Amino acid sequence: MSDLTASVLETKNGFHVDGYEKISYDFTFLDGVFDTKNRQLAECYQRWGRVLAVTDLNVFNMYGEQMQKYFQHYNLELKVHKTKIGEKAKTIPTFLSIVDSMTEFGIYRKEPVLVVGGGLVTDVAGFACAAYRRNTNFIRVPTTVIGLIDASVSIKVAVNYGNYKNRLGAYHAPMHTFLDFTFLRTLPVAQIRNGFAELIKISSCSHLATFDLLDKYCEQIIDTAFGRLDGASDEVRAAADKINREGIHEMLKLETPNLHEIGLDRVIAYGHTWSPMHELVPKTPLRHGHAISIDMAYSATLANNRKLLSDEEHHRLLRLFSRAGLSMDHPQFDEEILDKGTQAILKTRDGKLRAAVPNPLGSCTFLNDVSAEELTAALRRHKELMKDYPRNGEGLEAFVDASDTGYTESNEKEAEALEAAAAEAGDLNGSMNGNGFVHGGHVVNGNVNGVNGHADLDHGHVNGVAKKLANGSVKGLTNGVNGFTNGAKA
Repeated sequence: MSDLTASVLETKNGFHVDGYEKISYDFTFLDGVFDTKNRQLAECYQRWGRVLAVTDLNVFNMYGEQMQKYFQHYNLELKVHKTKIGEKAKTIPTFLSIVDSMTEFGIYRKEPVLVVGGGLVTDVAGFACAAYRRNTNFIRVPTTVIGLIDASVSIKVAVNYGNYKNRLGAYHAPMHTFLDFTFLRTLPVAQIRNGFAELIKISSCSHLATFDLLDKYCEQIIDTAFGRLDGASDEVRAAADKINREGIHEMLKLETPNLHEIGLDRVIAYGHTWSPMHELVPKTPLRHGHAISIDMAYSATLANNRKLLSDEEHHRLLRLFSRAGLSMDHPQFDEEILDKGTQAILKTRDGKLRAAVPNPLGSCTFLNDVSAEELTAALRRHKELMKDYPRNGEGLEAFVDASDTGYTESNEKEAEALEAAAAEAGDLNGSMNGNGFVHGGHVVNGNVNGVNGHADLDHGHVNGVAKKLANGSVKGLTNGVNGFTNGAKA
C-alpha cells in the first residue's frame, strides 16, 4: 500500500513539484495458508465478502479444492481465473485474459486480487493489477521456490514482448505476501533445484553464512524439498528454514532502498546479465534457475580471470552448482549469444555493463570496463573448465516442462496420450529416464521432444503426426494460453 506526500513550490517560470511515495507491505511466514485453522488470509477479504483468485492449472488441480473449502469456511465467495503461463507465453494475451476476468468480476479499486502460483503467474497477474485502473491491489501466495525466495521479494511485475524478457512491466507492490513452504511438498525436484539457484545467487554475493549452509546441506535440501518432505531430519529442516529466512531478509535489505531500480548497480542482479538471452533463445526454454546459473558460473570465471575470486572460491562455487545439478554451460552459449546479451543489457543498464560478480565470495563488485575480447576469452576458458565437470557443465532437467507452464495439466491420462502419440510417430528419441518422457532427445518430466507437453508441435502435429492430439495438445491448447497460439488467437 502507498501513502503520498508532496510539495508544490512556485518558481519564476512555473512550479516545482516534490512528491514522495511511501510503500509499505508485509510478509508472513505461514505454513498451511489454506488450512481453515489459519484465518490470516481470510481476514484480508472479510470486508469484501468475496475473492477473485488468479492461479495456474497445475496449482489449482492440486490445491483448488482446498482453496474452495477454505474460503467457504469463512463465508467468502471464491471465483478462480485458471491460466496457463510459461516463459514463452508470459505475454500480452495472457495479461489481457486476466484483465478480462477482473472486469467480469467487477473488481473494486482497492479490492485485492489473490494471486497464487509461481513467479511467472505472480509476474503477469501482478502486471494486470498494476495496469487495471492504473493501480489495483493484490495479495501474493507464491507456490514455488523461485516464487517464495526471489519473485516475492521484488515489486517488479511484467510480461515478455518481442522475444525480450520483461520488456513491458511496472513496479507494483502487493498488499501482503504469505510465504507457505509446505507447497514445496508437491513441487517436482526439478523445481526445487531451479529455485536453489536463487539462494546461491544472493549468498555468494552478499551472505557468506548462508552460502556455507547451502554448501553443507545442498543435496539434502534438494532431496527433502527444503526439509518439508516426510522423513526429513530436524537438522535439515532447521537449516533450510534458516537459509530461507536469511536469504529473503538479505534480498529485502538490498532491494528495499531501491524498489524502483533508480540505482542500477544491483547485487541481486548477479546472474542476470546474460541469462535473459539463455532463457529465451533455445526452442525449448531453459528454466530460469538454470539460465542464471550459467550466467553466474561464467561471471565467476570472469571474476577469477581478474583475480577478484580466488581459485579455491571459484572451484567451490562451481562445485556447488554441479552438486545441485544446475547448469553452468549450454551448447547455445557461444560468442554470438554473448555479444547479443551484452548489447541488450547495456540498454537496460543505461549504457554500462554493471555485471555483478563475487569479490570475494560473500561480497560483490560491479564490472564496467570489460572489453569484448576479455568476455570472449573468459567464455573460451569457461568452456574448457566445464570439461572437468559432470555432463560438461550441463544441468539436470534444465528445460521447462509442464511443471513450469501448466500447459499440460497434472493428469496422467494426458501424459500417456502425449507419450503414445510420440511413440506412434517413432519419435521417442534419446535415452529414457525414470519418468519415461522425452525432452530434447532425452526424457524430462512429461515433455515429448518439445515444450510444455508439446512434441515439436505444428498446428496439431506431433512431429508431423496428428492422430492423437488436436490443435497441438490435449484439450486443444496450442503453444499458448487460453486459445492463443504464440500470441495470436488460435
